[in-house]
Amino acid sequence: MTPERSLSGFFRRPRPVKLAAGQESVWDYPRPPKVEPRSERIIVRLGGQVIADTTDAVRVLETSHPPVYYLPLDAFPPGVLVPVGGTTFCEFKGEAHYFDVVAGGVAVPRAGWTYPQPTRGFEALSTRVALYPRHMDSCEVDGEQVTSQEGDFYGGWITSQIVGPFKGGPGTAGW
Repeated sequence: MTPERSLSGFFRRPRPVKLAAGQESVWDYPRPPKVEPRSERIIVRLGGQVIADTTDAVRVLETSHPPVYYLPLDAFPPGVLVPVGGTTFCEFKGEAHYFDVVAGGVAVPRAGWTYPQPTRGFEALSTRVALYPRHMDSCEVDGEQVTSQEGDFYGGWITSQIVGPFKGGPGTAGW
């Protein structure tokens, strides 16, 4: 859905998709974002191998964004997460550090990130890593295949439970 322009030329908030039973709208998520513990089974595959299988995840919820799942660092086998140089900064969570993700002969540059010293309120992320689902063979939440958020910057995980419209695709920068 495309946002409408106001008379001043700025984008107005797009109209949220109507919710069905059991769904969540990303337009009901808070800003600043919040961290929420989750117990769904998360399975991630790369290079034909399971690289994470856990029921100890947290997700970050932020207005207009699909949830980003953060998995415990110790849920990954040794050698799957390879630290690389360079950082980015999130106004809410702090400084992100990156990993190449390697398994089954596949190496995906900077496909995972963590906040080793997150800002107050995001402490739960200090021992967890998020992954871009578009760069994995598959990511599942309780057996449902995840669709990745559009764009190259955000790492949201979209399931049938989550409705938008979502930030990240063309024309959404002004949201």
